[in-house]
Amino acid sequence: MAIIDNLKRITANIKEAELKAGRKEGSVRLIAVSKTVEADKVREAYACGQLEFAENRVQLLRDKQEKLADLSGELKWHLIGQLQTNKIKYCADKVELIHSVDRIELAEALGKYAGNHGFTVNGLLEVNISGEESKTGLPLDQVDAFLETFSGIKNVRLCGLMTMAPFGASEKELRTVFSRARELAERIKDMKIGNSPMGQLSMGMSGDYVEAVLEGATMVRIGTAVFQA
Repeated sequence: MAIIDNLKRITANIKEAELKAGRKEGSVRLIAVSKTVEADKVREAYACGQLEFAENRVQLLRDKQEKLADLSGELKWHLIGQLQTNKIKYCADKVELIHSVDRIELAEALGKYAGNHGFTVNGLLEVNISGEESKTGLPLDQVDAFLETFSGIKNVRLCGLMTMAPFGASEKELRTVFSRARELAERIKDMKIGNSPMGQLSMGMSGDYVEAVLEGATMVRIGTAVFQA
């Protein structure tokens, strides 16, 4: 199936879920995860109207941005994989959003780099809602301590949360994980931390994005379902 057909199907599914949840149409952004495809597939998706893409490794991000330099004013890039502090200089000012702020040391390093270069980094706090050892993200019992320290960091904004649900989970389990993420974001928002506005929820992938939208996702990260033949 062509990328354009995949995008139409996914967009229709998102709209249906928005309607079912009583949400405004267009409230969910589709982030196409391009980590497993070459730049020409990104270009093809762009030609179909897709503007936002995500990579999980800094080097892959840099390679694609270089190959697609002629579209630099059109494409918006996201980083969704774990970020090492020594790679910050290669991506912090080149992405729309870093979805994987998962430790205070990373937040501090981002703030220092951005402050030294005169800009603000937008990120999401990645949380491990399910508690699975195989999942990345900040454990729930460490969130409050993280926020207490983070509130004093300049030049970084936490725009919301990112999480992943267990692979192969039932619909009930998926919706429980996603609803807990939404509730956590609401609780943090109510804390009124100046640099943590918490308006975004990045959750849902190819196999569970409908459930994520039903529970309040504002961004879904979809790779396989977009680029599969």
